[in-house]
Amino acid sequence: MSPDASWKRSYGAVWIAELVAITGFGTTMVAIPFHFKALGVTDAADLNFWNGLTASTTALALALMAPVWGALADAYGRKLMLMRAMFGGAVLIGAMSFVNEPWQLAALRTLQGAVTGTVAAATVLTASLVPQAEAGYRLGLLQTAVFLGNSFGPLLGGAVSAALGTRMNFLATAGILLVAGVLVATGVHDAYEPPARAKRLSFRELLPDLSLLARTPVLAGLLATVFAVQFATAVAQPILALIVDDYVAGPSAEGVAGLVIGAGSAAGAIAAALIGKVSGRFGYGRTLVLCAFGAFAFYLPQGFARDPWTLLALRIGSGVFLGGTMPSVNALIAGNCEKGRQGATYGLSTSVQNAGMAVGPVVGTAVANTFGRPAVFFVTSAVLLGVGAMVSRSLRRAFAVSGRAEERHGT
Repeated sequence: MSPDASWKRSYGAVWIAELVAITGFGTTMVAIPFHFKALGVTDAADLNFWNGLTASTTALALALMAPVWGALADAYGRKLMLMRAMFGGAVLIGAMSFVNEPWQLAALRTLQGAVTGTVAAATVLTASLVPQAEAGYRLGLLQTAVFLGNSFGPLLGGAVSAALGTRMNFLATAGILLVAGVLVATGVHDAYEPPARAKRLSFRELLPDLSLLARTPVLAGLLATVFAVQFATAVAQPILALIVDDYVAGPSAEGVAGLVIGAGSAAGAIAAALIGKVSGRFGYGRTLVLCAFGAFAFYLPQGFARDPWTLLALRIGSGVFLGGTMPSVNALIAGNCEKGRQGATYGLSTSVQNAGMAVGPVVGTAVANTFGRPAVFFVTSAVLLGVGAMVSRSLRRAFAVSGRAEERHGT
């Protein structure tokens, strides 16, 4: 098999496995709020608290462990880390079907965050598999798999929960993640050769490598953008199903919530593929500005929606523009990675990303309890507006510096 065919085959297996895995994780997205209700949490403020707490601790665990898994990926191989995330998630989510108390579900979700992280592992593996010229396109396609999984998963999860109950939902997810892990184990050839070294890593090597920021200053701005985008989307994430539940009476709420969540992700999936294809020519920075302002325009009116169908239409619109944000940022990061340090760089990026996902639900819960659940959309829209303004300003500065340099050289 030619080298070109080899990496394409491995990338294809990664793409399919990540689609399957994210579908599995998305299947539980709808189940979590309703399972808390099944466990006896019926007060609105308590539901907001447990959903916000669980989302925050899961993301915080991801943020703390991402640099560790990134360092291990550089030391022992990227394929191994992706298998760990998928098989570990299968075990922990399967165990959620047996919980009887809210704290038990929260604890297992936190452990899930510490052990999983398939998106980061698949991103690192993809960045090392594909040629640099293909990085933007292939990372965009990978993000498409993530969005597709996040659209299929809630639809499946809503149907399973409504028909069979939330406990069966968790068992279904465990089975899906097992399939994803087997796909990686059998279909991916990781050509990365870890450096010759002692088997044990030092504690310092497992910490976030902040020296990357000193050696590549542009990474600091990119990581700030990653934090802001993830924070903005995470503010509403644990509250969204409960907002739909406020609008829909009866047992159909799970299915409608799955449709609203899934449709936005489906729109993002399509957009990520299309935007990833053209963003390299248009400019990753310009694409990021356009997507941030576009997402702001569709998030703001979500705070005024009072029925699930208006919310559904606006979620589709915001999903289109959000679909182009992370592929653009990841392509910019890929272009600024040191050779052999992709794991550490994306580990740091994932840590920052999940820090945003940890802080967002805390803010969202506080806003929902103080001003009402729809107010979370106003927070998200304000942050997205700030991201667009920040990146736009950075681009203007870069163009100004470039223009001055051309004048000095007489070009």
